[in-house]
Amino acid sequence: MADWSPPEVFARLDHDRAGRRGYPEAIYCAGKTVEQTAALAAAVRDRREVTLFTRAGEDHAEAVSRELPGARYHADARLVAWPGEPPEPAGGRVVVLCAGTSDLPVAREACLTARYLGRDCALVADVGVAGLHRVLGHLDLLRAARVVVVVAGMDGALPSVVAGLISAPVIAVPTSVGYGAAFGGIAPLLTMLNSCAPGVSVVNIDNGYGAGHIAAQIAAPA
Repeated sequence: MADWSPPEVFARLDHDRAGRRGYPEAIYCAGKTVEQTAALAAAVRDRREVTLFTRAGEDHAEAVSRELPGARYHADARLVAWPGEPPEPAGGRVVVLCAGTSDLPVAREACLTARYLGRDCALVADVGVAGLHRVLGHLDLLRAARVVVVVAGMDGALPSVVAGLISAPVIAVPTSVGYGAAFGGIAPLLTMLNSCAPGVSVVNIDNGYGAGHIAAQIAAPA
């Protein structure tokens, strides 16, 4: 029989975070049992705040859906959102770029996070620096954005290129995509930290949620 212990036994949900920070707490599922995830989902049921369950596997998603009918699982981004439909967007537009198709799961996590936190978000995939014409073909979209999230592995050069073309701030997300010398994302992380283009900030490796959250804050209505 499953152990449905109350969440205060193993977690302390920060129910006041939306009041302090403007956005509710997300629940990170990796490392949590299915039973723990279900108990946390039940604990947020009556609050009716947008709640994101990140790094969720299919078993986590099923547990959340049992407790929160209407929750939606985005398997490619490993993200469960409740309620399942994002709110009406307000504020400025967020644009998310990813260098390659292999970076798409992290880019989707960033874009979905921004959407569920109330921003309009456009996603452009497979525009890495090996073919710069692909980025240049989206300049109008990029220059109309309030903030741009750039997701890249391998050499991690794309954020610097984008930041040299637009005036909006750029949030760089290194991914763990690449061959051995990419060191699981360390190489693109260092490239992004050493960007010579001003206006580039960097989040942790594969941290699409963190990038989407920052982007939503930057693009918030004045």
